Amino acid sequence: MDLESVTEELYGLHPQDFTAARGRHVAAARTAGDRALATQIQTLRRPTLSAWASNLLVRARPDEVTSLLALGEGLRQAHRDLDGGQLRELSRQQHIVVSALAREARKLAAEAGHPLSEEVQREVAETLHAALADPQAAQQWAAGHLPKPLAAPVGFTPAEGGASPAPAPSLRERPGTEKGSGARGCEQEAERRRRLAEAREEARAAQEEADAREGELRQAEADSEEAAALLREAERQRADLARRLETAEQREETARAAAHRAQTQAEAAARAADQARRRAGEAAARVERSA
Repeated sequence: MDLESVTEELYGLHPQDFTAARGRHVAAARTAGDRALATQIQTLRRPTLSAWASNLLVRARPDEVTSLLALGEGLRQAHRDLDGGQLRELSRQQHIVVSALAREARKLAAEAGHPLSEEVQREVAETLHAALADPQAAQQWAAGHLPKPLAAPVGFTPAEGGASPAPAPSLRERPGTEKGSGARGCEQEAERRRRLAEAREEARAAQEEADAREGELRQAEADSEEAAALLREAERQRADLARRLETAEQREETARAAAHRAQTQAEAAARAADQARRRAGEAAARVERSA
């Protein structure tokens, strides 16, 4: 048993089966004396429903994974090259592919017994957009081990309802740009950079908040697992007490029946003794009369 094989197994399970299976692997690792592996397995987080659906899509449609990764590389290259025509075409493909794959994930999840809401399907789509925008996110998604949905990085705008417009040309590329307009262009560029910095700061703060909530979630899960273990132990003890009580009741019933039989036998013996004494008295009387 190793972390890679355990991870692959756990993230292929339905969400409701994840925690119990993880607990079994943790116990097995501890029994084998590998406490480091047990700790690593314990840190694996149960996937949200949208993350599970994204993992399911990766496992069920590997060819689509390859296609999406290639499309993402093309989009990122078009952004870097400021290739407006290529970007428009790839953005159109992005919208089509993401919509189709999000619907496919919803279909697969329903077939597996977990229908997705519109909100969860949107989270799947956001994960796909993130995989298109960021190569690191793409690797995480393609591994099929997501514990939560991914979000596209700041500055990347996923296509919605059609092709994205081509990026605006720089000042050097704009036809008819005069020196007099340079100051205005610089001001616009400074404003754009300021807004980008603010957006990045907001994203950083949001990420810190998300990390804090994730820590709270992990603690809650740990508390829940501990409570579940205590509940299982209480149920085991209750079942043991119930079996012992049933055995005691059976023994009591057996003893009661034996006491009843003994009482009946004693009463019969007493009647027989009375009858014997009576016959003996009658016999003695006859002997006395005869004498």
